Amino acid sequence: MVLWKDKTYRCPVEVTIDIVGGKWKCLILWHLHEGRMRFKELERIVPGVSQKMLNQQLKEMEKDGLLTKTVYPEVPPRVEYSLTERGHSLFPLLELMHKWALDELLLEET
Repeated sequence: MVLWKDKTYRCPVEVTIDIVGGKWKCLILWHLHEGRMRFKELERIVPGVSQKMLNQQLKEMEKDGLLTKTVYPEVPPRVEYSLTERGHSLFPLLELMHKWALDELLLEET
């Protein structure tokens, strides 16, 4: 049994899926591994995500300790997102998913 944020899970894999699950979180993590990005950059680089959904996913990932949001005191305000150590620690898992897709599904990188 694993306890995470007042919720009990039967398996650690279930916790991981709960944290990075969903259509967009893994893609956001993948791109933020390259460095800080602004909201509009993420919106452009994550195909098909709406502003509302991107905002929701970023808030959830910040709450789960995967990324930090930095607001600069400028006019207009500049906001950047970057991975925390916990967020970076997921990158090897994403690389394995990337490799598996290429190897098992015979995909070609573009």
